Amino acid sequence: MKITRDDVIKVAELARLEFKEEELGKFTEQLGNILTYIGKLNELETKDVEPTSHVLDLATPLREDAVEEWLSAGEAVENAPQEEDGFFVVPQVIED
Repeated sequence: MKITRDDVIKVAELARLEFKEEELGKFTEQLGNILTYIGKLNELETKDVEPTSHVLDLATPLREDAVEEWLSAGEAVENAPQEEDGFFVVPQVIED
């Protein structure tokens, strides 16, 4: 699949990217090379290849979903760096 300069401009607009004029040519060539490589991969015979989501046979360890005792409000803030009247004190991030 041949990618054009207009294709790169459209993708850049969708991604909210701004490119300088000289960058458009560079990215058009690079994206064209990527699509050419993907085209070569499509030529491979994969009929007998089982689909996978990961190259290694990994499993996500799960624990049993069990109800446990909750911390009290006092216990929850006990180890907080700063606490005031039973609440966590955090740095102000929004200016007045």
